[in-house]
Amino acid sequence: MDLSTLASGTTVNYLNTDEVHWNGQPIAVVVAETLEAAREAAHLVEVEYAELPATVDFAAEEGNATPQKNSLIAEGGAKKGDPEAALASAPFSLDLRYTTPGHNHNAIEPHSTTAFWDEDRLIVHEGSQNVAWTQGHLAVRFDVPKQNIRVISPFVGGAFGGKGMVWPGTVLTVLAAKVTGRPVRLMLTREGVNRTVGGRTPSIQRVAIGAEAGGSMTALIHTSITQTGKVGGGPEQVTSQTRHLYDAANIQVQQNLVELDALSNTVMRAPGESIGSFALEATVDELAYKLGMDPIELRARNEPARNPIDGKAFAHRMLLECYEVGAKEFGWGERSPEPGSMRDGKWLIGMGVASAYHPAWQFQANVTVRLSADGTVLIRCGFHEMGMGTSTAQAQIAADALGVPLGAITMEYGDTALPTGPSAGGSGQTASIAASLITACEKLRRSVFSVARKTPGSPLRGRRFADVQARDAGLYDGSRGESYQEILRRADLPSIESQVGSDTRLGEITGQVRFMSKLLMDRRRWVKAACGAQFCEVRVDSDTGEIRISRWLGVFDVGKVINAKTAASQLRGGIVMGIGMALAEETQVDPRNGRIMNAGLAEYHVPVHADIPSIDVRYLDDPDPTMPLGLLGIGEVGIVGVAGAIANAVYHATGKRIRDLPITLDKLL
Repeated sequence: MDLSTLASGTTVNYLNTDEVHWNGQPIAVVVAETLEAAREAAHLVEVEYAELPATVDFAAEEGNATPQKNSLIAEGGAKKGDPEAALASAPFSLDLRYTTPGHNHNAIEPHSTTAFWDEDRLIVHEGSQNVAWTQGHLAVRFDVPKQNIRVISPFVGGAFGGKGMVWPGTVLTVLAAKVTGRPVRLMLTREGVNRTVGGRTPSIQRVAIGAEAGGSMTALIHTSITQTGKVGGGPEQVTSQTRHLYDAANIQVQQNLVELDALSNTVMRAPGESIGSFALEATVDELAYKLGMDPIELRARNEPARNPIDGKAFAHRMLLECYEVGAKEFGWGERSPEPGSMRDGKWLIGMGVASAYHPAWQFQANVTVRLSADGTVLIRCGFHEMGMGTSTAQAQIAADALGVPLGAITMEYGDTALPTGPSAGGSGQTASIAASLITACEKLRRSVFSVARKTPGSPLRGRRFADVQARDAGLYDGSRGESYQEILRRADLPSIESQVGSDTRLGEITGQVRFMSKLLMDRRRWVKAACGAQFCEVRVDSDTGEIRISRWLGVFDVGKVINAKTAASQLRGGIVMGIGMALAEETQVDPRNGRIMNAGLAEYHVPVHADIPSIDVRYLDDPDPTMPLGLLGIGEVGIVGVAGAIANAVYHATGKRIRDLPITLDKLL
């Protein structure tokens, strides 16, 4: 699947067509010297529309959904045994329906693009999670050699997936700059972002579980219906975690799609897993109550030793350890199991848990590392800094690998003029860069050692590389050795450089082959993922139904943690977004014409500081032996399971099961 097609309107020529593909599609561009003049001129544009038949109501199209096909990166369905028969014969069973609405990213920083042409060369400045994709897309759009386009994005800001693709604003800004022959800047309003940049798909889900009296699952069925746009978008992996979390004897997962004349969906933090885990984990909790079991005990009873659906080994999995640590720290054992039995005055108190799960990805990354004679190190890679500390973590990795102070490291990133880096998405950027950076640093150490052992007077002459350590800003074998500065000075070299990967055409092909080979080999051998246990305490006003999150603990197995502060911040951010998803966020669409009705933050409600308690985050810090430095991605897993834990806590507090997000006051009264 070409991931660039996830951008809405990938096949749309916006200004030389009379066809409107979704309500909110740009149809004209006004360019002016000032923002005020541009707005005034835009208001003077008059447009006549002829209404044509359109498919815009997601709920009404449920019966027209078609099964999603399996592909290399997006599996639509899988089956083990006969789950429907096992469900029908199970002593205990549940067969439930859930819905989740669409969501918009609503990052603090709206999308903006600045573009200018220098004859046949194009320079674009914008916040992007993948400058290489943007470069390639614009090359095709404007029939310009890719090497003639430079995309610069030193700091992305908030994105959560919304800045991972190429949206109409980027294309139209480049076009306006081409037509006017001048630099052009477009800064979208909040409404402009929500009408032209896709978000998370709505979903309709079925989760059915059959179990023995002792809690062993005999059947597990999870199906979903989601939407894509007719001119872009792609399937979201709503049922993916259901393949891996529970050791049911019979399993079926199937994702189904409907195509709408609507703004296309796109990736949004843990696309698929965030909403799929809500339905799955709420059903597991409900089954626990039906069986009279503790929800954690039921999960432990069905914890698989190997991947349930195909028997593959887990590369690394410490989910039960997460629950063990979390239950002790959260005081789970002090919980009264009976719904509605815990209260503090008018406040009903509830506690809930849910599992978090997200696959681990590793992409290709080209990196160069240059050691200069003054002892400084320059690392160049076109990765993306979104504010979560990617550059800091990579600098730490390089400093450790080369034995130099952190202050000696300079990072260059966010530019297609640099070696091509991975996308900032899928929890894969840190591991992807680290794999190449470790290799590049190893090559650099070998090169420096080779210079030293050949240079007269060097204390490293006659030494073996295997006996040499990188420390104290140099190479040393015990007490013998010298600094990098001394080695380069003695050899009269201004610098030494190493690289991994190449941006030549041959290098691109070689990199793609290596990536696919590793991906296929990994998939044949094992299942890689980050996981965790989400613990939530809520307080529900018994008179008004107001819900307050009073305590939160997330315990995660994310492999080795490189930077404790930035890792904890990432996980907390995911939990905050999950709280918004569970209690407030909803993209409301007019079913008559497909128009988004709440395209601003006055109507699209996101959490504020007053809504969020102190969030306690723990991680086991146990390395995954199959990943670079043993690390797993953390950007996505924090949001997974959050809505499920909240829904389960609300039930424990009130005795009411809410199966349609968001959990608002009207659903509790």
